[in-house]
Amino acid sequence: MPFQSQIRTIDDLRGPAGRLEAILNTGIEDPPFTAIVAHPHPPSGGTMHTRAVYHAMKAFSSFGLPVLRFNFRGTGLSEGVHDEGRGEVDDVRAGLDWLTTNFAKPILFAGFSFGSNVGLRACCGDPRVKGLIGLGLPVQAAGRDYTYTFLPGCPQPKLFLLGDHDQFAPRAVMEQVFASAAEPKEMHWIAEADHFFEGIPDSPKPKLPLMAAAMRLWLEKTFHLTEPE
Repeated sequence: MPFQSQIRTIDDLRGPAGRLEAILNTGIEDPPFTAIVAHPHPPSGGTMHTRAVYHAMKAFSSFGLPVLRFNFRGTGLSEGVHDEGRGEVDDVRAGLDWLTTNFAKPILFAGFSFGSNVGLRACCGDPRVKGLIGLGLPVQAAGRDYTYTFLPGCPQPKLFLLGDHDQFAPRAVMEQVFASAAEPKEMHWIAEADHFFEGIPDSPKPKLPLMAAAMRLWLEKTFHLTEPE
């Protein structure tokens, strides 16, 4: 029978601000990696259940990897208060620590929007994290500026996926960000997709399946992952 992931509530994930609400999509018995996915801007409604986060989880899970999703401090049932991206870096690190304690396997990271910026800052250079995926990396959103000056010192393989109509990531700026990042790296633009990987008016069909397919292709190629029997 083909592998089917199960969802498990996690009660013992704690960050510096307190308990973090979290769930784990279980994996195969001896997975080659574990994975963690970080969600978009909490005050704007981002949670671990955001559609792009869910599709990223499914991409990892298709290879039988255990996937941790959690709510940042002050989101959902997570304790603490939103910290404008500062303390949230430590929330991601708490997730990495939990995966290390419970699985002792190398880790793959993906984050969407705010979660991509925060998570990349937490994971770049961490030897436990072997691959990084930034989905919809924001440059400016609703007056919030995001910088990527840390990317020249980020040695892990990196994949950046963006919609070619992303309202928060002008293509010319993102090309400069990408050029500054250390190798190895790839960047792909999803045609007719906005920041949320939804369709544009002339092409309204959601582009989330294309985003997830691009993730899977990169994971297969970079880490030689295969779908379990």
